[in-house]
Amino acid sequence: MFDDNLPRPKPTLFTPQSLDKLSMDELETYITAMQVEITRVQAEITRKTSHAQAAAAIFGKKGE
Repeated sequence: MFDDNLPRPKPTLFTPQSLDKLSMDELETYITAMQVEITRVQAEITRKTSHAQAAAAIFGKKGE
């Protein structure tokens, strides 16, 4: 069984890759892929913030 009170280990979210062997075109492609991922993560933050605000409006904020 798992103890829900124990802190969960933090996952490794990003491991930078070596850029030495990438061509200029590959570097540009890499930048584009990273920008797409940043946009995706920002959208998820916006979605989760919206849900948290909606829940707070319905149930009230903790500590009040």
